[in-house]
Amino acid sequence: MNKTTLLIILIGVTFFLAACTAGPNQLRNTPNSDGDVAGFWMGLWHGFISPFTFVLSLFTKSIYVFEVHNSGGWYTFGFLMGASLIFGGSGGGAASRRRKRD
Repeated sequence: MNKTTLLIILIGVTFFLAACTAGPNQLRNTPNSDGDVAGFWMGLWHGFISPFTFVLSLFTKSIYVFEVHNSGGWYTFGFLMGASLIFGGSGGGAASRRRKRD
């Protein structure tokens, strides 16, 4: 490959990755139709049920994985905590591995 082809590929990959970035949430800190704003505990619950919600969202247009009417950082933190609990956390593999002693 010459330098021009490599440069074009690099620019294409850069534009592709830039297009995948998340945009701002316009509905953050605004109540939903019930008048609620999802916080940490709701984020924890949504993260915990995220594998099941994802499967259901493939077949239904009224079910979403992530609540857009949320409180921002605390909801996201709860969501990540709940998702890590259901997927085994970061220490799950290390705890199950045992070293053999000779």
